[in-house]
Amino acid sequence: MALIWANMSPDVRDADGEISHHGSYNRFVHFAVLGADTAHQPANDLPAVTPAARPVKRNSWVGSLYHKLIERPDKDGTTHGLTIHFIVNDLLMALFFGIAASEVWEALLPGGALSNPRKAATPLIATLGGIVGPAGIYLAGAGLTGTLPELGSGWAIPCATDIAFAYLIARLIFGQGHPAIAFLLLLAIADDAVGLAILAIFYPQKSIVLGWFLLTFAAILICFLMRRLRLHSFWWYLLVPGTLSWISFDLAGIHAALGLVPIIPCLPHAHTDLGLFARQELSRSDTLNEFVHWWKNPVELILGLFSLINAGVVFSSIGTGTWLVLAGLMIGKPVGIVLFTWISEKGLGLEVPEGMSYRHVVMVGVIAAIGFTVALFVSTAAFKEPGPLQDSVKMGALLSFMAAGVALAIAPLLGLRPGQHESADRDAAENDEDPTEPPSIDPADVPAI
Repeated sequence: MALIWANMSPDVRDADGEISHHGSYNRFVHFAVLGADTAHQPANDLPAVTPAARPVKRNSWVGSLYHKLIERPDKDGTTHGLTIHFIVNDLLMALFFGIAASEVWEALLPGGALSNPRKAATPLIATLGGIVGPAGIYLAGAGLTGTLPELGSGWAIPCATDIAFAYLIARLIFGQGHPAIAFLLLLAIADDAVGLAILAIFYPQKSIVLGWFLLTFAAILICFLMRRLRLHSFWWYLLVPGTLSWISFDLAGIHAALGLVPIIPCLPHAHTDLGLFARQELSRSDTLNEFVHWWKNPVELILGLFSLINAGVVFSSIGTGTWLVLAGLMIGKPVGIVLFTWISEKGLGLEVPEGMSYRHVVMVGVIAAIGFTVALFVSTAAFKEPGPLQDSVKMGALLSFMAAGVALAIAPLLGLRPGQHESADRDAAENDEDPTEPPSIDPADVPAI
């Protein structure tokens, strides 16, 4: 929808490439709901919104907070207000990253995918390859094309993996319960953790103000106090320490969408993890699980809004940034994952999970090249100003969906079929059996219930 809308009503750019917001798509995206300068508000067909009167003087601390959080001035002092783009990308997406942080945190608990370093070591090293490979390809391509000064800051865009879409394609190719899916999920969870750190460290939204992290620390203390008082409802944690943490990130200069991440480990939670997407998790009633279960469906809608707000790119924006992102994802991801898996096995003496061979590792690398959601998000963080550069790398993130088609196309060429394990293939070959046929079972071997 976003692509159709943006291309049916494209913006007009001046000689410097600046957007003039003539297109209805961008007028909608950058429309300010509250707090904008009327002179800055782009003319549009939406209902007129009268900026709210300032309730207090700016020289008071409340007025100063209102100015920073609601009116949101840029470096030139122009107040942009709470635009639809900001509400979705910085406010609502905080819930998405909160759920992503909960997946990482639960994976570290006993029984979780990342709790046993020996078992998680190979996928974790493969994750490193899935970051170094795409970033290296992107930066090398930018250097060869002479676009490093303009596009260099986008090196982290192809490092992302969209865990939901990757899981969907992996299920179609491998079938349920295949060890390659667990390998991919381990890799994607670790990728989420690294992605959160990259966004926080390498992509601050403005000058870092360290003093505001005291408010983050206060939010964490309040969270632990609520736990001690045995407050169970996640709403207490979301509305009080969660709000304070979000404000602290926004004012400190860190991307506000990460604002809920510090309080996630502080929520009352189960002491073990049953696994990502495990049905048994649905029956758990601890605060963290209730938070995830309650927000799961609303976050799906939020991701739809996020796509609508960010995916509207005109096709004429395809350029060097598009090909750099695509090369990083489509080439760098699988090469990096396979190479670092090989290094972990041959150089460090670690093992590829039982039931997997390097055909499965190659397929995991191809599937992990689906960047989409997180790649789009990093695109807006790396290139803050809307324009040709941002649009070109966004198009690369969108086109990473091609990785799904490539994976489905080459799976038969690699001899991969749903439900097929490498150990089953070997056993079948030794007994001259067809691995695609279900194994014969002697009734005498079936235990009585």
